[in-house]
Amino acid sequence: MNASQRTFWKKYIAKAKLDLSYVAYTKVQKSWKDENPSCQFNRLYFIREGEGYVKVGDRMYYPKPGELYLLPAGSDQAYGTMSDHTFGKYWCHFTAKIGDLDLFQILQTSTFITVKDPEALQKKFECLIAYKESDELTSEFRLNAILMECIAEFIEQCESVKLSLSSTPTFEKMNNVLQYMEQHIADNVSVDTLSRIAHYHPNYFINAFKQFTGYSPIQYMNHLRSEKAKDLLMTTELNVSQIADTLGIELSYFSRMFREQTGFKPTAFRDLKPKMTDNNKR
Repeated sequence: MNASQRTFWKKYIAKAKLDLSYVAYTKVQKSWKDENPSCQFNRLYFIREGEGYVKVGDRMYYPKPGELYLLPAGSDQAYGTMSDHTFGKYWCHFTAKIGDLDLFQILQTSTFITVKDPEALQKKFECLIAYKESDELTSEFRLNAILMECIAEFIEQCESVKLSLSSTPTFEKMNNVLQYMEQHIADNVSVDTLSRIAHYHPNYFINAFKQFTGYSPIQYMNHLRSEKAKDLLMTTELNVSQIADTLGIELSYFSRMFREQTGFKPTAFRDLKPKMTDNNKR
Protein backbone atom coordinates (compact mmCIF):
# COMPACT_ATOMS: atom_id res chain seq x y z
CA MET A 1 0.00 0.00 0.00
CA ASN A 2 1.49 3.32 -1.07
CA ALA A 3 1.40 6.56 0.92
CA SER A 4 -1.65 7.98 -0.87
CA GLN A 5 -3.68 4.81 -0.37
CA ARG A 6 -2.63 4.64 3.28
CA THR A 7 -3.74 8.26 3.77
CA PHE A 8 -7.13 7.43 2.27
CA TRP A 9 -7.74 4.33 4.37
CA LYS A 10 -6.52 6.09 7.50
CA LYS A 11 -9.14 8.77 6.98
CA TYR A 12 -11.74 6.25 5.87
CA ILE A 13 -11.69 4.13 9.02
CA ALA A 14 -11.74 7.33 11.11
CA LYS A 15 -15.25 7.95 9.74
CA ALA A 16 -16.60 5.16 11.93
CA LYS A 17 -19.75 6.24 13.73
CA LEU A 18 -19.75 4.93 17.29
CA ASP A 19 -22.73 4.15 19.48
CA LEU A 20 -22.08 2.91 23.01
CA SER A 21 -25.13 1.07 24.33
CA TYR A 22 -23.86 -0.37 27.65
CA VAL A 23 -20.79 -0.03 29.85
CA ALA A 24 -20.19 -1.30 33.38
CA TYR A 25 -17.97 -3.19 35.81
CA THR A 26 -19.32 -6.63 36.73
CA LYS A 27 -18.25 -9.45 38.98
CA VAL A 28 -20.05 -12.15 37.01
CA GLN A 29 -22.21 -14.85 38.55
CA LYS A 30 -21.32 -18.55 38.30
CA SER A 31 -24.31 -18.85 35.94
CA TRP A 32 -22.81 -16.33 33.45
CA LYS A 33 -22.98 -18.17 30.13
CA ASP A 34 -24.41 -17.48 26.71
CA GLU A 35 -24.03 -17.96 22.96
CA ASN A 36 -24.71 -15.20 20.41
CA PRO A 37 -24.60 -16.31 16.76
CA SER A 38 -23.74 -13.44 14.39
CA CYS A 39 -23.86 -10.90 17.21
CA GLN A 40 -24.96 -7.46 15.98
CA PHE A 41 -22.63 -5.42 18.20
CA ASN A 42 -19.02 -5.36 19.39
CA ARG A 43 -17.98 -6.29 22.90
CA LEU A 44 -14.92 -5.12 24.82
CA TYR A 45 -13.97 -7.18 27.89
CA PHE A 46 -11.20 -5.84 30.15
CA ILE A 47 -10.42 -8.62 32.61
CA ARG A 48 -9.36 -7.54 36.12
CA GLU A 49 -9.67 -10.84 38.00
CA GLY A 50 -10.94 -14.40 37.83
CA GLU A 51 -11.19 -17.00 35.12
CA GLY A 52 -13.56 -18.16 32.42
CA TYR A 53 -13.67 -18.41 28.65
CA VAL A 54 -14.78 -16.50 25.58
CA LYS A 55 -15.28 -17.93 22.11
CA VAL A 56 -15.08 -16.01 18.84
CA GLY A 57 -16.05 -18.00 15.78
CA ASP A 58 -14.55 -21.45 16.31
CA ARG A 59 -11.67 -20.29 18.55
CA MET A 60 -11.74 -20.60 22.31
CA TYR A 61 -9.83 -18.21 24.60
CA TYR A 62 -9.15 -18.20 28.32
CA PRO A 63 -8.67 -14.54 29.29
CA LYS A 64 -6.26 -13.51 32.02
CA PRO A 65 -6.30 -10.42 34.24
CA GLY A 66 -4.80 -7.46 32.38
CA GLU A 67 -6.03 -8.59 28.96
CA LEU A 68 -8.48 -6.68 26.77
CA TYR A 69 -10.67 -8.68 24.40
CA LEU A 70 -12.57 -7.49 21.34
CA LEU A 71 -15.48 -9.65 20.22
CA PRO A 72 -16.38 -8.11 16.83
CA ALA A 73 -19.87 -7.57 15.47
CA GLY A 74 -20.98 -10.19 12.98
CA SER A 75 -19.02 -12.98 14.66
CA ASP A 76 -20.40 -15.98 16.56
CA GLN A 77 -19.71 -15.12 20.20
CA ALA A 78 -19.92 -17.24 23.35
CA TYR A 79 -18.70 -16.95 26.93
CA GLY A 80 -18.98 -18.63 30.29
CA THR A 81 -17.46 -19.45 33.66
CA MET A 82 -15.10 -22.25 34.68
CA SER A 83 -15.09 -22.12 38.50
CA ASP A 84 -16.31 -20.15 41.48
CA HIS A 85 -13.48 -17.68 40.83
CA THR A 86 -15.43 -15.81 38.17
CA PHE A 87 -14.43 -12.84 36.05
CA GLY A 88 -14.39 -9.35 37.42
CA LYS A 89 -14.41 -7.27 34.25
CA TYR A 90 -15.05 -3.89 32.75
CA TRP A 91 -17.12 -4.32 29.61
CA CYS A 92 -19.04 -2.44 26.99
CA HIS A 93 -21.28 -3.08 24.01
CA PHE A 94 -20.99 -0.75 21.03
CA THR A 95 -21.47 -0.45 17.31
CA ALA A 96 -18.91 1.12 14.97
CA LYS A 97 -20.32 1.67 11.50
CA ILE A 98 -18.91 3.11 8.29
CA GLY A 99 -21.99 3.35 6.12
CA ASP A 100 -23.56 -0.11 6.21
CA LEU A 101 -20.31 -1.86 7.15
CA ASP A 102 -19.01 -2.69 10.59
CA LEU A 103 -15.57 -1.22 11.28
CA PHE A 104 -14.18 -4.63 12.20
CA GLN A 105 -15.38 -6.12 8.94
CA ILE A 106 -12.99 -3.71 7.24
CA LEU A 107 -10.26 -3.76 9.87
CA GLN A 108 -9.32 -7.25 11.02
CA THR A 109 -7.45 -7.35 14.32
CA SER A 110 -6.19 -9.76 16.92
CA THR A 111 -8.84 -10.91 19.38
CA PHE A 112 -7.01 -9.63 22.45
CA ILE A 113 -4.06 -7.65 23.73
CA THR A 114 -2.13 -7.58 26.98
CA VAL A 115 -2.75 -4.03 28.19
CA LYS A 116 0.42 -1.99 28.68
CA ASP A 117 -1.06 0.30 31.36
CA PRO A 118 -3.99 -1.46 33.09
CA GLU A 119 -4.58 1.36 35.58
CA ALA A 120 -4.93 3.92 32.79
CA LEU A 121 -7.40 1.72 30.92
CA GLN A 122 -9.39 1.16 34.10
CA LYS A 123 -9.71 4.94 34.49
CA LYS A 124 -10.97 5.19 30.90
CA PHE A 125 -13.68 2.62 31.62
CA GLU A 126 -14.64 4.44 34.81
CA CYS A 127 -14.95 7.65 32.79
CA LEU A 128 -17.09 5.83 30.21
CA ILE A 129 -19.40 4.65 33.00
CA ALA A 130 -19.63 8.16 34.48
CA TYR A 131 -20.33 9.87 31.14
CA LYS A 132 -22.89 7.20 30.17
CA GLU A 133 -24.82 8.07 33.34
CA SER A 134 -24.33 11.84 32.92
CA ASP A 135 -27.02 14.28 31.78
CA GLU A 136 -24.41 16.79 30.60
CA LEU A 137 -24.97 18.10 27.08
CA THR A 138 -21.39 17.17 26.13
CA SER A 139 -21.41 13.67 27.63
CA GLU A 140 -21.82 11.94 24.24
CA PHE A 141 -18.80 13.84 22.91
CA ARG A 142 -16.80 12.60 25.87
CA LEU A 143 -18.04 9.04 25.47
CA ASN A 144 -17.13 8.91 21.79
CA ALA A 145 -13.70 10.46 22.40
CA ILE A 146 -12.79 7.94 25.12
CA LEU A 147 -14.19 4.96 23.25
CA MET A 148 -12.32 6.00 20.09
CA GLU A 149 -9.13 6.27 22.14
CA CYS A 150 -9.67 2.78 23.58
CA ILE A 151 -10.19 1.37 20.08
CA ALA A 152 -7.11 3.18 18.76
CA GLU A 153 -4.94 1.84 21.59
CA PHE A 154 -6.29 -1.68 21.03
CA ILE A 155 -5.44 -1.50 17.31
CA GLU A 156 -1.98 -0.06 18.00
CA GLN A 157 -1.12 -2.87 20.42
CA CYS A 158 -2.49 -5.71 18.27
CA GLU A 159 -0.02 -8.25 16.95
CA SER A 160 -2.00 -8.54 13.73
CA VAL A 161 -3.97 -5.81 11.93
CA LYS A 162 -4.97 -5.83 8.28
CA LEU A 163 -7.46 -4.18 5.99
CA SER A 164 -10.02 -6.51 4.49
CA LEU A 165 -10.62 -4.94 1.08
CA SER A 166 -13.23 -7.47 0.01
CA SER A 167 -15.70 -7.19 2.87
CA THR A 168 -18.60 -6.70 0.46
CA PRO A 169 -18.97 -6.65 -3.34
CA THR A 170 -19.39 -2.85 -3.20
CA PHE A 171 -16.23 -2.49 -1.14
CA GLU A 172 -14.22 -4.57 -3.59
CA LYS A 173 -15.62 -2.72 -6.63
CA MET A 174 -14.84 0.68 -5.16
CA ASN A 175 -11.36 -0.40 -4.18
CA ASN A 176 -10.76 -1.38 -7.82
CA VAL A 177 -11.94 2.09 -8.87
CA LEU A 178 -9.62 3.80 -6.38
CA GLN A 179 -6.65 1.78 -7.59
CA TYR A 180 -7.45 2.69 -11.20
CA MET A 181 -7.62 6.40 -10.31
CA GLU A 182 -4.31 6.14 -8.49
CA GLN A 183 -2.68 4.54 -11.54
CA HIS A 184 -4.14 7.13 -13.95
CA ILE A 185 -3.62 10.24 -11.87
CA ALA A 186 -2.30 12.21 -14.88
CA ASP A 187 -5.08 11.12 -17.25
CA ASN A 188 -8.45 12.65 -18.02
CA VAL A 189 -10.48 9.86 -16.41
CA SER A 190 -14.20 9.99 -17.14
CA VAL A 191 -17.11 8.96 -14.94
CA ASP A 192 -18.16 6.54 -17.67
CA THR A 193 -14.81 4.76 -17.44
CA LEU A 194 -14.98 4.52 -13.65
CA SER A 195 -18.60 3.33 -13.65
CA ARG A 196 -17.70 0.56 -16.11
CA ILE A 197 -14.94 -0.63 -13.76
CA ALA A 198 -17.49 -0.81 -10.94
CA HIS A 199 -20.18 -2.28 -13.23
CA TYR A 200 -22.61 0.49 -12.27
CA HIS A 201 -24.77 2.88 -14.25
CA PRO A 202 -22.98 6.29 -14.29
CA ASN A 203 -25.73 8.06 -12.35
CA TYR A 204 -25.79 5.38 -9.66
CA PHE A 205 -22.00 5.24 -9.60
CA ILE A 206 -21.61 8.93 -8.67
CA ASN A 207 -23.88 8.54 -5.63
CA ALA A 208 -22.28 5.25 -4.59
CA PHE A 209 -18.78 6.68 -4.93
CA LYS A 210 -19.62 9.73 -2.82
CA GLN A 211 -21.24 7.58 -0.15
CA PHE A 212 -18.17 5.35 -0.06
CA THR A 213 -15.42 8.00 -0.09
CA GLY A 214 -17.13 11.21 0.99
CA TYR A 215 -15.97 12.81 -2.30
CA SER A 216 -17.32 13.14 -5.81
CA PRO A 217 -15.06 11.45 -8.40
CA ILE A 218 -13.48 14.76 -9.46
CA GLN A 219 -13.00 15.81 -5.82
CA TYR A 220 -11.27 12.53 -5.06
CA MET A 221 -9.04 12.81 -8.13
CA ASN A 222 -8.07 16.31 -7.04
CA HIS A 223 -7.35 14.93 -3.57
CA LEU A 224 -5.00 12.35 -5.11
CA ARG A 225 -3.32 15.02 -7.23
CA SER A 226 -2.82 17.39 -4.32
CA GLU A 227 -1.26 14.58 -2.24
CA LYS A 228 1.09 13.74 -5.12
CA ALA A 229 1.89 17.42 -5.61
CA LYS A 230 2.74 17.85 -1.93
CA ASP A 231 5.17 14.96 -2.18
CA LEU A 232 6.80 16.40 -5.33
CA LEU A 233 7.05 19.88 -3.80
CA MET A 234 8.80 18.54 -0.72
CA THR A 235 11.06 15.88 -2.27
CA THR A 236 12.06 17.19 -5.70
CA GLU A 237 13.34 20.35 -7.35
CA LEU A 238 10.60 20.35 -10.01
CA ASN A 239 9.05 23.77 -10.44
CA VAL A 240 5.30 24.31 -10.15
CA SER A 241 4.76 24.23 -13.91
CA GLN A 242 6.61 20.91 -14.20
CA ILE A 243 4.56 19.42 -11.38
CA ALA A 244 1.35 20.51 -13.09
CA ASP A 245 2.55 18.80 -16.28
CA THR A 246 3.39 15.64 -14.33
CA LEU A 247 -0.18 15.59 -13.06
CA GLY A 248 -1.62 16.22 -16.52
CA ILE A 249 -3.37 19.50 -15.69
CA GLU A 250 -2.96 23.15 -16.69
CA LEU A 251 -0.90 25.38 -14.44
CA SER A 252 -3.73 27.80 -13.61
CA TYR A 253 -6.08 24.97 -12.69
CA PHE A 254 -3.37 23.20 -10.69
CA SER A 255 -2.59 26.30 -8.60
CA ARG A 256 -6.27 26.91 -7.86
CA MET A 257 -6.95 23.25 -7.09
CA PHE A 258 -3.91 22.96 -4.81
CA ARG A 259 -4.94 26.03 -2.81
CA GLU A 260 -8.50 24.73 -2.42
CA GLN A 261 -7.20 21.38 -1.20
CA THR A 262 -4.46 22.57 1.15
CA GLY A 263 -5.05 26.24 1.93
CA PHE A 264 -1.61 27.10 0.46
CA LYS A 265 -0.28 28.24 -2.88
CA PRO A 266 2.18 25.63 -4.21
CA THR A 267 5.18 27.91 -3.70
CA ALA A 268 4.07 28.78 -0.17
CA PHE A 269 3.69 25.09 0.63
CA ARG A 270 7.23 24.42 -0.61
CA ASP A 271 8.46 27.19 1.69
CA LEU A 272 7.30 25.09 4.64
CA LYS A 273 10.07 22.61 3.86
CA PRO A 274 12.76 22.78 6.59
CA LYS A 275 15.86 24.52 5.35
CA MET A 276 19.02 22.46 5.30
CA THR A 277 21.87 23.77 7.42
CA ASP A 278 25.34 24.15 6.02
CA ASN A 279 26.39 21.07 8.00
CA ASN A 280 23.61 19.01 6.44
CA LYS A 281 24.66 20.11 2.97
CA ARG A 282 28.22 18.88 3.43
